[in-house]
Amino acid sequence: MTRPFHLAALALVSALVLAACGSSGSSGTSSSSTPPASSTATSSPRPASVVGTKTTSLGTFLVDAKGRALYLWDADHGSMSACSGACAQAWPPLTAIGTPKASGQVKSSLLGTTKRADGSREVTYDGHPLYYFEGDTTPGQTTGQGNDGFGAPWWVVSPAGKAIQN
Repeated sequence: MTRPFHLAALALVSALVLAACGSSGSSGTSSSSTPPASSTATSSPRPASVVGTKTTSLGTFLVDAKGRALYLWDADHGSMSACSGACAQAWPPLTAIGTPKASGQVKSSLLGTTKRADGSREVTYDGHPLYYFEGDTTPGQTTGQGNDGFGAPWWVVSPAGKAIQN
């Protein structure tokens, strides 16, 4: 009777070892190669957010490191964000920990941050808080351009820090 017990114990240990090896290998691969889709437009802090530029039929405008369009909102006055709650769900702020970095035609002297009501740091450009649009699902897409959501228009931002109102 001890032999069947040893065989069963050996089979159990082997199964556990194989399961552990299989799960660590697959989770490591998936987490490093493909970020979850929901992470692309969230306001979760990014340690050194990079702001660059992209040129389309609208002209040259600001984008994040993944090429997603960045917007300013006419309802913001100064560097304080007036977008929170449902607004910030549809228009997530670009947040960062530390100093944002410039790329492309972006002027590093125009980059900064401002403190949001929740304590996070939102990236600003020429004093304007920067946002994504939830409806933009691919790099360079600008479906939020001219949107009048939440009481004022949203515009992509030129490297000079001005709204592109095309």
